[in-house]
Parts: sequence; structure tokens; C-alpha cells
Amino acid sequence: WAMTGIVDITAVALYMKYWPMFGDVPQWLFALAALGIVTVMNLVGVKWFGEMEFWFSLIKVAALVLFLVIGTLILGSGMEVAGHAPGLQLVSDNGGIFPHGILPAVVIIQGVVFAYAGIELIGTAAGETEDARKILPRAINSVIWRIALFYVGSVVLLVLLLPWTAYQAGTSPFVTFFGALGVPGIGTIMNIVVLTAALSSLNSGLYSTGRVLRALAMGGSAPDLLSRMNARKVPYAGILVTVAIYAVGVVLNYVVPSQVFEIVLNIASLGIISTWAFILVCQLALRRAIRRGDAEPVSFRMPGAPVSSWITLAFLLGVLVLMALDYPVGSLTVAALPLIGIILLIGWALARKKVTALRPDSPMAEHERLVAQREGLT
Repeated sequence: WAMTGIVDITAVALYMKYWPMFGDVPQWLFALAALGIVTVMNLVGVKWFGEMEFWFSLIKVAALVLFLVIGTLILGSGMEVAGHAPGLQLVSDNGGIFPHGILPAVVIIQGVVFAYAGIELIGTAAGETEDARKILPRAINSVIWRIALFYVGSVVLLVLLLPWTAYQAGTSPFVTFFGALGVPGIGTIMNIVVLTAALSSLNSGLYSTGRVLRALAMGGSAPDLLSRMNARKVPYAGILVTVAIYAVGVVLNYVVPSQVFEIVLNIASLGIISTWAFILVCQLALRRAIRRGDAEPVSFRMPGAPVSSWITLAFLLGVLVLMALDYPVGSLTVAALPLIGIILLIGWALARKKVTALRPDSPMAEHERLVAQREGLT
């Protein structure tokens, strides 16, 4: 999530460059401004965070629905967009589905993986859901049709409304499409929308990461300092540590502004792949525990498991291989895996005693006493 935040502040900086008046402003200044805004909103209290996130999300969803409606109407009516008649011929007349061959399309899968980052947070909400057995299956199933409608549907419409050559890196494809309609100011409005979408992702990422760090500290897996909260019940220590990591992104926007997005996108994708892989490994371990009678059977099962779990793990491994083929950034990112593994092992060795002392399977009275003692540190 920390790397994802760096991607977001970089996206904000790039979107600001859409307006010619900001063309000469250093990219890192916009990254710093974005970081400052969300930091203040997260530190002043959850009320302000919620208010900010509500409006960001509302703007984002409304704009996406507007695009789907307008795009579908244009496709159905056959109205030309920037001199191009919509339809499948925009794909077939411009090199087909794989205009540069299949390998570049396969390599870019890592970018698609990044686009789905965060869906695993549905599972983390189980601990705060009153009727998790009923609510969580609905939430998980709804994600599938939402992805099919909003993500896949949007991508299909984009390639059917304009040739893929009309879209450029550094500019949102939605901004490109609405700008091509020729309506005065519509490109600016859509750029504001994608700008708020990036800020929304940055805002929610900082909110979640700060609280995850506090939870890790309470469980003994992170320094006690990160468990501290202020009078407004904001885990300021975890938030500020995350902000410090985000600040590295500001520095990267200063040092390598043209390459920073690709660099952090690869690193963030690596973290996402690792997270999903660990979730699958835990799911396989849970199945074995259920068969041994060490865990209760679950009512909401993964379709096709365990075969589907192993297939997904193989797919994630394949994405890592594809990342390694993307020289030099992807290759160097994957090459850093052994170093990352060593750091994680050292961290686990240092935190193992604390984690063991706070395990739920320790005597309940002792466990509650230890947790209460840690709460006192806040």
C-alpha cells in the first residue's frame, strides 16, 4: 500500500500537467501538495476523512456511469467521434487485438494486476462486520459484476469509440475521449474527475495503512510506537510513518520524474502479487486445518478449490516471470526479491516473541491483560 500511495501522488502530479498553465511547474511540487492534503485530512480525524472520501468516491462513480451511458449511446447510434465511426473496425483496422504482437500485451498484465489492488480489503472488513457470514459473500460476489461492468465495460467502450492510437501515456483515456467530443471544457472536467480519483485512492490508502500498522503493533509484529493514537482516536504514528514512505515518492518525482511512475508501479505490483499469494497459501492451509478438525468448516467456499487456488498461484508466478522480462525496471524489481525476503525474515525473527505472547490461543485472561496493557501505551 505504501508503494501504491507513491503511484497515486505521481498520478496526481502527471494529471496536473494536463493544463498548459502548469507545464513549467516541477512535478515534485504537485506530488508534495497532494501528500500534504491527504495527510492533514487523515490527521484531523475520521470525520474529515470520511467527508473527503465520500465526495471523491461520488465524483468518481458518477463520472464513470456518465461515460458508460454516453459511450453506449454513441456506439448504438453510430455517431462519429473525432472523425472516427465507432465499432469493431477501429480494432481490426489498427492492427487487431495485438497490434504489437502478443508479448507486449502479456507483459502489461502487471499493470492490470495493479488496477485490481485493494479488492482483498473486503476480507479484512470481516472482523468489523456484524453478520460476516451473510454480508461478506454478498460483498465479494458484487465485486465480480462491478469489475465486469465498470472496468471491463469501460475498456471495451474505449477501444470501440476511438482507435487505440488516440490514447497517450500520461493522459487519462477518459479525458482523451471526452476531449474528442469537442464539448468546451469537458476535457478539463474529466481531468478533475481522474484527479479526484487518484486523491481518493491516496486518501483511503493512507487511512488503511496507518490502521494496519497500529494493528500490527498491537499484535506484537511492529514497534510499540506505531500503536499510539491521539485524542481523536487517530493512529497518528502509523500514519506519519506511512507519510514518510510516501515522501520517498516526492523525492523520486524530483530525481527521475519521467521514470518514477514505471518504477513504483512495478514495486507496487510486486507487493500486490505477494499479498494475494499469501492469501491463497493461507486459504490452502485453512482447508487442511478443516480436514484435520482443527478449524470449523466454512459456509462460503472458494469455487473450484483447491485446484483454482493452485491455478491462481501459478498465474501470479507467471506475472512475476513477465515482470522479470521487462528490462530494466521489471528485471531489477524481481531481482530484489531475495533481499526483500531476507528483510522479512529478520523482521519476523525480531517480532516472533511478541507475536507468540499475544496469540489468541494463549490463556484468555493473560491475553486480555496483555492487550489492555498495550492499549495503555496509546
